[in-house]
Amino acid sequence: MDQNNLDTIIQRSLAVRGQYHQLETQQNGKEWTLEQDALAYLTDAGLVGRNVMSHEKTWTKPNSIEELEHKLGENIWWLIVLADRTGVDIKQALNTFLTKTEEILK
Repeated sequence: MDQNNLDTIIQRSLAVRGQYHQLETQQNGKEWTLEQDALAYLTDAGLVGRNVMSHEKTWTKPNSIEELEHKLGENIWWLIVLADRTGVDIKQALNTFLTKTEEILK
């Protein structure tokens, strides 16, 4: 994935989150807090685990690659949203992590 594609994905992710903020305001009278976003991410991260277990036949839920793909994508989306809401440059954070990890593993 090149830089331009990641920039587009980030822009799209934040636009979708903006639409959800509008829905939250309509339904609850206010947008979710950062903490609520983090809890939603953790919930979806747990569902990735369940879907992987299902994929590996160690969980009783029928295997659905579509659901696993959806939840993996949703988790990436949440990370982009959380980074934005906390003022973290997700591209720089990922680059720094990869560089540090590559150095450790040399």
